[in-house]
Order: sequence, then C-alpha cells, then structure tokens
Amino acid sequence: MVQITINGKQVEVPEGTTVLRAAEMAGIHIPKLCDHKELTPYGGCRLCIVEVQGVRVPMASCTLPVNNGMVVNTETEALKKSRKFVLSMLFSERNHFCPFCQVSGGDCELQNAAYHEEMTHWPIQPGWNTFAVDTSHPYFVLDNNRCILCRRCVRACAEMAGNFTLSVAERGAKSMVVADTDVPLGESTCIKCGSCVQVCPTGALIDKTSAYQMHDKDLTEVKSICTGCSVGCSIKLMVRDNRIVRIEGDWDGSVNHGVLCEHGRYSALNNSRKRITSPLMKKNGKLEPVTWNEAMKAVADKMRPLHSQKDGIAAIVATKLPAETLMAFKDLFNGNDLVTSAEEGVPTASVLKFAEKQGAFEGKLDVLRTADTVLCIGANVGHAHMVAGFMFKRNMPRGTRLINIDPGESELDDLANIALKPRAGSDLSLILGLQAVIVKEGLGRQSLALADVDSLIQKAVEETGLSLDQLTQTGRVLANSITPVILFGKGITAQRDERLVEELYKLAVLVGAVDAERAGLLSVKGEANSLTAALLGLDKAIELNGHKAVYVAVGDDFVSKSLVERVSKAPYLVVQASYESKLTEQADVVLPVTIWSEQEGHYINLDGRIQKTTRVLPTPENVRDNLAVVQELATRMNISLESNWQQAITARKSSVSLN
Repeated sequence: MVQITINGKQVEVPEGTTVLRAAEMAGIHIPKLCDHKELTPYGGCRLCIVEVQGVRVPMASCTLPVNNGMVVNTETEALKKSRKFVLSMLFSERNHFCPFCQVSGGDCELQNAAYHEEMTHWPIQPGWNTFAVDTSHPYFVLDNNRCILCRRCVRACAEMAGNFTLSVAERGAKSMVVADTDVPLGESTCIKCGSCVQVCPTGALIDKTSAYQMHDKDLTEVKSICTGCSVGCSIKLMVRDNRIVRIEGDWDGSVNHGVLCEHGRYSALNNSRKRITSPLMKKNGKLEPVTWNEAMKAVADKMRPLHSQKDGIAAIVATKLPAETLMAFKDLFNGNDLVTSAEEGVPTASVLKFAEKQGAFEGKLDVLRTADTVLCIGANVGHAHMVAGFMFKRNMPRGTRLINIDPGESELDDLANIALKPRAGSDLSLILGLQAVIVKEGLGRQSLALADVDSLIQKAVEETGLSLDQLTQTGRVLANSITPVILFGKGITAQRDERLVEELYKLAVLVGAVDAERAGLLSVKGEANSLTAALLGLDKAIELNGHKAVYVAVGDDFVSKSLVERVSKAPYLVVQASYESKLTEQADVVLPVTIWSEQEGHYINLDGRIQKTTRVLPTPENVRDNLAVVQELATRMNISLESNWQQAITARKSSVSLN
C-alpha cells in the first residue's frame, strides 16, 4: 500500500493506483472528461490536472501513478484558471449550444464541468463550423458538432467490444470521429452494442429512442440481469412512468463490467410481436377471449385424468424462464414420461453427462480475458453470446490469437488467425487429429496415450477435408500457447455425443488449458437458464408418441419452427405465452403471461453464477405471472408443489462450480 496526501488529507491506496482514482477513493472530486473507469487512462482532455509538490508543472491525474509520500493539491487558483481555459477551448472548437442539446440539464459532463468551474458564458467565441449529423444507424446518432474528441467512444469500441469500428480522422481542428474508412455508421462494421453511446460524455452520440425524453435525474435506476442469453450480463433499467426508457450496462456487473450486446441493450426494447392480453379458448374452430376461471378450469379438467399416464401429457418449457418457474413446472408434470425444455438439452445434455463422471470441469468466463489463444469450435460468439466474444476480441491487437472452427459461415472467420472449415459431422476426427499432431511432435504439457497417431492424423485429414498443413499448424499454435482457452457451443453439443466433450477435455488438458490451477474449457450453453433446466433434468429430446395433450410454457421466448411442427398434431394443446405466434394460433387454450421485465426470479449463467432478475414493470391487466399460472393449475389439479429449486439443482453434478 502507498500513502499520499491530497488536499491535506492522508489516503492509503494500492500501489499502481492513479492519483485520480486515489482522490475518488478519498471522496475528493477532480473534474475529468476523457477518463472512464473501464477504459485505459488516456490523458487527453487535461481537465483533471493537479499540482504535485516538487513537480514544476501541473500533471494529468488520470495517468499519474501514486508514489509513497506524494503531496497533491487539486483546487488551487492556478488549477482553476487552467481548467477554465481548457473548458473555454473545448466550447469554442465545436457548436455546443447547450439550450438545444438533448443532454443539457445535468446529463452532459462538459456542461457539468463548466458549472463546477462557475462558468456562465463562452469566454471564446466558437468557430461556427457546421458538421454533418450521421443518422444512418438504426439505434443511435453521431453528431460531431457536440464532440470534444475525448475518444471515449473510440476506446470503448476497441477496449470493450473489441470491434475497432470507430477512429479519429484528420488532425488538429479538423479531427473527426468516423466509422471505418469514413463511411456512414449504418453501413459500417458496427455491431450495435451501444458501448460508445453509454460512455459518451456529451451529446455527440445519443440513442434515437431515449433522446429528448427526460433527464437521468428524473429516471429510476433499477439493476437487473439480461435474459437474452446464458452469459447473464448485469444491466441497469432506466424507468419512468411504468416504462423502460433505455437499458444500460452496469459498470459494477461481475460478468460484463458494463458491456452489452445489441440484444441486451436495444432488441429487448424493440419488440414488434403482438402481445396476448386475455386468455383464449378455441370455440367453433376459432380462438375466443374467455375469463381466467373458464380457461384454467378447462385446462385442469383436461389434464387431471391424463396426469401420470405414460402417454398422457407432454410438457415443454422454455429455458428463458426463472428457476422458480422451471422447478414448479417440473413438479406439476412430474410422473409424465415427457417433461423437458424447448431446447431439449441440446446445449447441455452431453456436457452434464460428462460431468457426471468427471465432476465440474468447465472454467469461468474470466479466463477469456487473459487467454493468449482461443479455440472456438461450434460457437459463433460473433452472432450469439457476443459479450463472451468481446472478452477475447479486445485483446487480439495485443497478441491474442483466434482459431475458429466452424463448417458454416461465421462472423469470426475474418478475425481469426486460423479459420478451419471441416466437413459437418467430422468434429470427433478433427479433435482426435489435433491430439495426435500434438503428441507426435512432443508438444503436450501432459501425457496422453494414443494408439496410432499417424492413422489418427490421416483419418482426420480424410474425414474433415482439411489439409495436413492446416491440422499441423492449428495443433502447434494451440500447444505453444501459454494460456489457451477452448470455447465450444451447439456445433459440438447438438450432436448429443458425450465423447466429443470428453475428447475436447483431453485436448484441453494436453495443451495446458486445464490443469490444477486453471480451467480453460468452457461451453456457451444456450438460453438464459439452460444450465438450470439441465440440472433439473429438463433435457430430454421432444418425441411425441401418441400423447393425448401437450402443455407448452414458452413465456416471452421466441418459438422455433421445429417446435411448432412437432406439436401441430397434438390432440389438445395448451400454450402459456406472452406473444402471438404460430404456436398460439394452433392452441386449444392460450394463457397470457408476463414478459422478462414484469417478473423476477433466479438464473444460473453459463459459468455457474446464480443471479436474480428484478421486476421493474407492473403486470398488465388480465395477464398473470408465469409462476402463478403453474401454481394455480397445480392447485386445481390437487398437486402439491413443495420442491425447492436451490436444493434440486444440487441433485445432479454440474459441469461448472455454482456460486
């Protein structure tokens, strides 16, 4: 620890801490604009200057590391004069017309900094230049008239999302934030994560949907968890008048540290599906609105005599629902031969089957942050589970290598150092071939007994369609890595072959990705509660064999074409859903239920973190909570729901440590 004095106050901070962070720890305010706690210190705006005893000139506190015994002053008259001059120059360079700006009135860090220095006017007249406003992006606007060139957006694009779309073109007064080679944002490589918008200190980047609606001080901030996928990002819901104005990443989030993808920030609020607002029953071949009592009585009367019959009820539940609902659903239909999830355990069944004999073998997402090589096999994190991809993409310019293995087209192909396109279904031969190459060349960190390495290599070349050079190069890169990570997804798990997971594990051990100190093997799972559903045993394949009734609790999840087709011939179909779909169209009874923002419950993300979502919106009239519907149906069917989901998930061995 290091002791320093700031404005006469003694502060003890860890070695390597910057003066700015030390001041924040001590509750001392230092104005800043280019600095952000999740970005590498930049030292560009010079607003955070401080005086250090023994140093002739003021220093930028955001880049200045503390020294033991350092004495710092942050509020001298000379510093105040310098800060006013810096702010005057910033206001003069662009068109900062505060009365007309959408973030004026407390949301603009530039304006707030000026008020802090007691500025009431422009000491220097602006240049009155006019810059074009880019509105081509579907979610946000880029207005260089309000830009102060702090480069927060550029750094966020690189350091948070690892996308490197934004940069600064030209020099001096002509400097301008641009996308790619100065193309419109809507035509650029932007992945729509919105990190640049959230870190912008002025009105240069603004959301199209939330701009001009209200200031942050008028919003209620509610922390919750994104249920868009199994990564489990922490989010902040900005709410007013029973409406979510916008979604932001939570900088204190243990998984994502403030970063979100397009779905988590924007898609969740841009839903064009039609909401179901009343129970529906099929009468004379057409769905008609009915009361809850009539709908629930009809379902209970139909289900009661079929309960526990071998071919009675097929029960299917979406893995986007909370753990409490999944547990109650399983209890309700316990005794029927088909109680499973809509995912059928595709992302998890083979993983947990291997865990039954191996124990917890998967690591945490954080291993991706420090990996020097990432092998992605069957996991397109450029499209789904994107925040997991951000964790290593951001490090690629600093040397992290990417090996992407996917028979189809992938967003990661252009980024990868090695992109392999093996034949579909040849994954096992490929994995065994990589093992054989590493063993043959003596590059393994652990011993692995293989019968005939040459025949395994030859078989891999023949079955995958890859060349020997491609196989050898991949094996060498992986084996020569210091902190490799193997990330796999549905391309592997959809084959429901436990041996694929086992051989991947052996490969990970062979190259040192998994050892006594580190677990660099991880699967991306599927929906938000895929792991919970699997631990509860909801991972059977959907095989309807003369079942007399089908009950599907889909909630607000999207319905796959495959599911619709498979239940299309059900003699009696009940659908518990939030939105209209092809599935609800063919139902005999439709029960309208809450969406993600109207309910709360627990979720287990892909690396075993148990988190809870928060209810932020009231339940619409005549719509009921998913859990409440299951509980009422159980009451009407005289079934007791006494199981505890927290105890139930421990009955099966998990592939990751739960915490």
